This record gives sequence, C-alpha cells and structure tokens, in this order.
Amino acid sequence: MVPLVAATRGGSPQRPTIESVHYGSLVALGAHGDVVLQAGDVHSGVFARSALKPLFAVGMVRAGLELEPRQLALACASHSGGAEHLEIVTSILRRYGLGPADLRNTPGVPIGGPERRAFTASGARPDRLHQNCSGKHAAMMATAVACGWDPAGYLEHDHPVAALVRSSVEELTGCRIDPSTITRDGCGAEVYPLPLVGLARAYGRLTSAVPGSAEYAVAQAMSTWPELVGGQGRDVTALMRALPGAVAKDGAEGVYALALAGGACLAVKIADGASRARVPAMLPALRALGVQGDLGERLEEALPAQVLGWGEPVGSLIALLRAWE
Repeated sequence: MVPLVAATRGGSPQRPTIESVHYGSLVALGAHGDVVLQAGDVHSGVFARSALKPLFAVGMVRAGLELEPRQLALACASHSGGAEHLEIVTSILRRYGLGPADLRNTPGVPIGGPERRAFTASGARPDRLHQNCSGKHAAMMATAVACGWDPAGYLEHDHPVAALVRSSVEELTGCRIDPSTITRDGCGAEVYPLPLVGLARAYGRLTSAVPGSAEYAVAQAMSTWPELVGGQGRDVTALMRALPGAVAKDGAEGVYALALAGGACLAVKIADGASRARVPAMLPALRALGVQGDLGERLEEALPAQVLGWGEPVGSLIALLRAWE
C-alpha cells in the first residue's frame, strides 16, 4: 500500500504541515477495462463489506426478485435509518408476505447523525429494521420467497440465496471466492475478500449494462434514488448527485467503489479503515477517468469537513496519489 491521503494542520497553502497520512490501494479502469491509474496492491483480496450489496442485488433480480426501483435502491443501501428508508424496507418485506420481525440481521441503531440522535432521544433500543443493512436482508428473504425457498435460513452458507449471491459476485468481478476465506460481515451476511480490480470491474458492468438486464436495473435504481442508498449528508449520496448516471457504494473499513455512466470505474481501500480518507483518495482517479471541472467544488458535499482547531479551519485532507503516478 502507498500514501493516498494526508491530513494537514497549520502551515501555509503552499507548504502545509502534514499531521497524519492514510495509506491504501486504488485502481481506476477505463470503460473497456484498461487500467488508467493504479496505486498499491490491487490484486490481493480485501473485504469489500457493504460495497458488495449492488452485486448481491444483481444476483437476486436475476433469480426472480421483483422490486420497484425505490425498493431495489434500498436493497443496495447502507441507509441512514430515516423514516422513508424504514418504510421502504418494510414494504419489501410485506410485498413477499413478511414483516420486520422476520429479519435476522444484527440489531442496530441508525447510522445517520440526525436519525441516530432522534432514535436515542426517543429511548428506543437497537433493532433489526433500523440497522443500515436491513434493506439487503429484506431483499434476501424476499428472494427466498420468490424462488419458493424457506426464508428462515437465508444467512446460512448452504442456503440457496447465499449461494446465488456468491455466484453473482464471482461472475461480476471475474474472481473466484476462496471458500476458506468466507466469514461474516457485521450484519450477519457472508463476506469474502476480493481484489480491488475485480470490485471495480463489477461496478463498471453495472453502468455499462444494456436496458432490461439486472445490472441495468440496479444501476438505474441507485443513480435515480441516491438518497435511498445512503441519506442526507452522506458522501455516497452526494457523489451520485454530483456525477449523473454514476453508481457509488461505500463499505466499512475504508472501502469505496464507483462507476461513471458508460462503465469507467474505480475502487479504493484505505489501509487503516479511515472513512474520511476515501473520497479525497478518489479525486485523482476521477480526474484520470475524465471527470471535468473543479472537483473540489463539484464534490464539495461529498468531501469530509476541513480539519478544525478551536472551531476554525486549520487544515484539510489532500490527495497524495500524484506523487506515485
């Protein structure tokens, strides 16, 4: 892994003082799969975490899951836990004769700041519906019902739903999953290490897909309803709003994947898992993929807040990738 992002504090704009450095790996692919930019090791496996959700969704749609676009966006989401998110997750379950009590994901609290504060103030306890992965889990259970399988064991390794999403991930990434590396994500679903180049490739297939395909349906749902994939104030939502036709998804521990309209794509992993470094690390890659204009201004809502001292800006997060090109 190589230095991707520096956090500065003090100094001058010409000579900022570096306080911290985030290492990582990144790859950007052109619309035809050619490597446009690469930094670090992009061929060893990393856990894509929630960035796998759109790939799961493709497999479920192929298997016969029928959802409205807003529901499909929630199936791909790490939602903030707002009222609209919860309503749509519940509608997925009800569409297939299920309810929130049937969910088996880990209980949690909203991950959106305002949503979490309201939840805590209400005195509510962590539950499965508010956990940010509940849309994926609702879709997995709905897929089981649609296919005539028992939804109760959908998280088990040998359940048909678990098998079909593994197959979807392998097909879209072009990478084989080593059975010995399969483990559990925080929400309870299986997760597996995959190379960044495969993750980027899979996202490129979403935004280059032909109408009528499952990939196209997933990409359209996400890009049309970015606020359902994340929420207000979330960088994943801001990125898709700023880049029309793009599909983006964050993952825990410093993972991000994004594809522009037409299939150019990228994936990044921050070594220390710091979420604040993900979007700044992507800026040189977006420029290399042809995104025009002032990226700092265009993606302002997606970028992390400035480094503060006594409530005032005293530094920022800056991309270092240029030194490694």
